[in-house]
Amino acid sequence: MKLLVQRVNKAKVEIDGTTKSEIKDGFLVLLGIHREDNEQDIDYCIRKLVNLRIFSDEEDKLNLSIKDLNYEILLVSQFTLYASTRKGNRPSFDKCAKGEFARDLYEKFIEKLKKENVPFQTGEFGADMKVSLTNDGPVTIIIDSRSE
Repeated sequence: MKLLVQRVNKAKVEIDGTTKSEIKDGFLVLLGIHREDNEQDIDYCIRKLVNLRIFSDEEDKLNLSIKDLNYEILLVSQFTLYASTRKGNRPSFDKCAKGEFARDLYEKFIEKLKKENVPFQTGEFGADMKVSLTNDGPVTIIIDSRSE
């Protein structure tokens, strides 16, 4: 499982010209699901995400988490995070989870994130979404349950 975490001042998801979700300060999280992911990957990623200290404290050190500040998360499914560009110029998506398996893990991720008492909103799994953001910093971090 791979999360691309962007610290934002605001982020929004639109579907068919209508705003689905919108947050102010917090994280825009793009969630990629690998074909071999399981609940352990979800637990690892959520633990890292909600405790990630990438907000500045009073001494301007990256020392505060999203929980510390009661900021929000905007979670967006993003299967292309597992695209391979090793061969040729057209990405391969062989490592990406497919269909119902991916949807089930995405929904389990949401269920488990609810238990963390961090306010969050989501995009829509499988939809053609328009995502906009104002990156703060910019600060962008990758959390990868397969490489850490």
